[in-house]
Amino acid sequence: MEITEHIAAVRDEARLFAEAARAGGLNVEIAGCPGWTMRDLVRHLSEIHLWAAAHIAQPHEKPWVDDLAELTEFWPDLAVFWPEDGDLIDHYLDTNANLIGALEAAPLDVESFTFLPAPSPLAMWARRQAHEIAVHRFDAEDAAGTTSSFDPAFASDGVDELLAAFAPRASELPRTTTQAIVVHATDTDDRWHVTLSPEGISTVRDDGPADVTLTGHASDLYLALWNRNENADVTVTGDQEVFEFWHQNHRVRWSS
Repeated sequence: MEITEHIAAVRDEARLFAEAARAGGLNVEIAGCPGWTMRDLVRHLSEIHLWAAAHIAQPHEKPWVDDLAELTEFWPDLAVFWPEDGDLIDHYLDTNANLIGALEAAPLDVESFTFLPAPSPLAMWARRQAHEIAVHRFDAEDAAGTTSSFDPAFASDGVDELLAAFAPRASELPRTTTQAIVVHATDTDDRWHVTLSPEGISTVRDDGPADVTLTGHASDLYLALWNRNENADVTVTGDQEVFEFWHQNHRVRWSS
């Protein structure tokens, strides 16, 4: 996907997320984020947007922030802790608009901190924010009792980000053998070959011998691999314990 497509997804997914947050209410619990309510989820995305926008619009050396107050330097009108509940979702949409503005205004060759492989920092931030919102949009819709779906090309892009960018950041796994997973999105015909070893995870865009194969539409694979939606329509062929190992041991890593 192109940067412009990811930016469009940042806008569209935020609108859907906000609709679900309003429908579900701020007190509903989020199954995909144990211990969180919708309120926590809205605040989380707001802070993530401000953090991402700061790296794009005002590149700086410190990769992470410890709390929202650190972002006041960059966004004094938005990095507040926190609006009243009645204003919280509108505040989220303001932070999303701020992020979109930063993405659209940034030069294609902007240099900034990144934490995933990508053609450019701008490409990484646009893609990461699009999928950050999309997965949490599912969380919000699930909590609100509504149905989620994703465009096949977008979902396949999200599978690729997870398998080829996030997963290889693991430098070790709690296992003694090497096994492989093939993931096949039938509606886009994309394939990934994922190797799990004691030294970590490696992924290539290819087919090949595997201990277990996951087959389904890209949207279902996207949710299943993100450990969302136990009812996702994914066919598991082969050693199901390998897929269970993924569920139990793969974690998103924000640093190496």
